[in-house]
Amino acid sequence: MSTAPRPRPRPRRPGPAETPLRLGSPRPRLRLVSLGLALVMLAFVVRLVQVQVVDAASYTEKAGVNRYITLPLAAQRGDITDRNGVALATTVDAYDITADPSLFTAEHTGTEDAPDQAAALLAPILGQDEDRLAALLDAPDSQYAVLARQQTPQTWRQIQELRRTLAEKQRAGTGHQVLAGLFREKNPKRVYPGGDLAASVLGFVNSEGEGAGGLERRLDEELAGEDGRIRYAQSGGRRVPTAGSSEQPAVPGVDMELTLDRDIQWAAQSAIAEQVVESEADSGYVIVQDTRSGEILALATAPGYDPNDLGTAAANGLRNPAVEDIYEPGSTNKIVTMAAVLEEGVAAPDTHVTVPNRLPRADRNFADDHDHETYHLTLAGVMARSSNIGTILAAEALGDTQPEANQVLHSYLRAFGLGSPTGLGLPGESSGLLADPADWDAAQQHTIPFGQGLSVNGVQAASLYSTIANGGERITPGLLRGTTGPDGRYEPAPEPERTRVVSEETARQVTAMLETAVADDDWGTARVARIPGYRVAAKTGTSNRVDPATGTYNGYTASFAGFAPADEPRITVYCAVQDPRGDYYGGQVCGPVFQQVMEFSLKALQVPPSGEEPAVLAPTFDPDE
Repeated sequence: MSTAPRPRPRPRRPGPAETPLRLGSPRPRLRLVSLGLALVMLAFVVRLVQVQVVDAASYTEKAGVNRYITLPLAAQRGDITDRNGVALATTVDAYDITADPSLFTAEHTGTEDAPDQAAALLAPILGQDEDRLAALLDAPDSQYAVLARQQTPQTWRQIQELRRTLAEKQRAGTGHQVLAGLFREKNPKRVYPGGDLAASVLGFVNSEGEGAGGLERRLDEELAGEDGRIRYAQSGGRRVPTAGSSEQPAVPGVDMELTLDRDIQWAAQSAIAEQVVESEADSGYVIVQDTRSGEILALATAPGYDPNDLGTAAANGLRNPAVEDIYEPGSTNKIVTMAAVLEEGVAAPDTHVTVPNRLPRADRNFADDHDHETYHLTLAGVMARSSNIGTILAAEALGDTQPEANQVLHSYLRAFGLGSPTGLGLPGESSGLLADPADWDAAQQHTIPFGQGLSVNGVQAASLYSTIANGGERITPGLLRGTTGPDGRYEPAPEPERTRVVSEETARQVTAMLETAVADDDWGTARVARIPGYRVAAKTGTSNRVDPATGTYNGYTASFAGFAPADEPRITVYCAVQDPRGDYYGGQVCGPVFQQVMEFSLKALQVPPSGEEPAVLAPTFDPDE
């Protein structure tokens, strides 16, 4: 019996619970993570290379929006005051309005016409042309532009208020902030509280803050001080306070105290301005000087100008004619001739001088200002009557020959300061014209003794009288009394130079002759100078005027000079008016100005009245005695 094979049993698949556990290999996952990290690092490296190497220039330019900038810090310009500390020129807070044009692009403002919008808003506030402002702001490659200089703090506050309004509109989605790129830089403004008071002396500063005339120019280096600077970071037009900054402070300028007295300056300026208008003259000037110190108390000119508003000044008005104009002084210069003959001992105040109606010299006949019979005058009478002929005759006694007399007179003219700088050092000053005596022509050797044929400026002419008033000693005129530095230390000005010109006795005699010109009722030509209670020594002057345009005589120079009190001299006043219409004699035109200014000055300085009656010398002599 055969047997069939038994079927093999089918293997049984184990159930889930019976599946054996196996640990997965970590290597694939590590490779994946490493690959991911490598890709990230590669991306950083590529980006870093791109930023620092490939696109470095581009990002440097973009970083300009957040950068360090350096700005100047303007120094405070020193004040100029009168002798009593009253400000004549000072400095007030003001700002230059500047802009960063790169912040007015569409990228930063969100609008294409930001420069035009900003210009339209700023023009009425800054008082500038709208097109000009738009052109300055529409310069995306520029980072600095000055829109307006020396604006008031109120102007900056207007801009800030307008900027806040635009910011609110921007947040509301109804406008754009087109003024974010505006800044202010401190740039103090020069102001002159007295307006045109002493403007010809003070001068002015230009738009760059530099002295451009008068003492502002002469003393610019000391007044200006030293500018500082500040460096800080800004972003989006605003300073970044946490980014740090560095600053070099500005050093303020030196304060200058002048010898001028504001009140006397005002009186002199008012008087000469009124007379120039009344006389329809070209110009005029008054100098007031302290005879004891040489200090200029007033230097007034007319017409004047207001340095606060240079736009209204005349084309040739920004000058000081009292030191820049030169002219033939006329009879006020006769005191030099009289001082010379007295000092040389060739004549005395009572010396007899016979004065004919005409004096033939140098192929011509010299005359006085009027026809007259033969005068029998003393030397004092020659001065009192202001006789040209008598002065020529007196001058001829200075030498045995005419050339010798010319040389002696020239030496005195130079000693009195003619032909030399005054010492004030004002810009544009002229030293006048005084030729060497060897070059005097036939007419000059006779006209120079009575004040024609040479030229002076106003301060030189005033100094002649101060020299006589000071007992014959010339003191170099001065305008600067002292300075106060940034440390608050006051330094008085150096003592002026003093030069003995004639003796005290000669000065006393000339003073008595000048008093006679004021006090003598019959022969004195300077009687208008009388001031009740004071003894006054003075002299008139009238001369032909050289027309600067043609170089020929045309018109007249009227002048008047003197000092008071004659017994104890304290103040010299000199007045000159150029080319008055109508009356042109010095006594008529300048005499009232002299009297008005002198009386005011004596009272302002509280000068006590004279204790004695005027000294009147005999002006004539009896030829029969």
